[in-house]
Amino acid sequence: MRKRSVVGRTESPAGTLQSGTGRPAAARVRDLTKVYGSGHAEVRALDGVSLDFHEGEFTAVMGPSGSGKSTLMHCCAALDVATSGSVVVGDTDLSGLKDKELTQLRRDHVGFVFQSFNLVPTLTAEENILLPVSIAGRKVDREWYSLVVETVGLGDRLRHRPNELSGGQQQRVAVARALASKPSIVFADEPTGNLDSRSGAEVLTLLQRSVREFGQTVVMVTHDPIAAGYTDRVLFLADGRVVDEMTAPTAERVLERMAALTVGSQPGKG
Repeated sequence: MRKRSVVGRTESPAGTLQSGTGRPAAARVRDLTKVYGSGHAEVRALDGVSLDFHEGEFTAVMGPSGSGKSTLMHCCAALDVATSGSVVVGDTDLSGLKDKELTQLRRDHVGFVFQSFNLVPTLTAEENILLPVSIAGRKVDREWYSLVVETVGLGDRLRHRPNELSGGQQQRVAVARALASKPSIVFADEPTGNLDSRSGAEVLTLLQRSVREFGQTVVMVTHDPIAAGYTDRVLFLADGRVVDEMTAPTAERVLERMAALTVGSQPGKG
């Protein structure tokens, strides 16, 4: 297992946040804006966000409620359409894709882990894991599948249905499903939000291993400083903008920064 490198923050002339790793970007966001409503009811969920998510890096996206973190992830994962700006996954610009092409991109290049697991209750764990590959009509890479199953530690539970698994086991199935198709990038939306601390730690360790051992790229939205401490980099959002980033985070440093952001986001405050 490779050691985490501690890198400093750099900023491009265009204001794009980068971690200084020198790695290529798995996804690039440029001047991304998302507006809901109009006139007096207008809400600007994202306000000109530019950043890179680097290959082989585990990134947490954090911020106060309403800061735009879930909107950012949904736009990057092709689950929502931005008002303006661009998202490029690999070499593909999402803004130029039709619905069918977006569906194919989500199926073949993007993995997603939901807070609520989103497993099909009538399918076994194995069938849930292989579902994206089956829908795509592709042949299963048995060597990769075996490695994923071994990593999630569910070899003896593959024939069980979701209601026969604990919450932590269900989320590990969901992580395995996200990895099964070898996606370019995996997005995780509060993946430990419905889990106890022990199960949550298991899932976070699994995501961390997928980055360090498989070179996977993972982007996780979370409100939990402990969860953020598993990552390589934390991006902080406030009022729809990226306001800071932290490399080699610890729970204590993240908690301190989040407290400052929360105070600053209150009415009448900075």
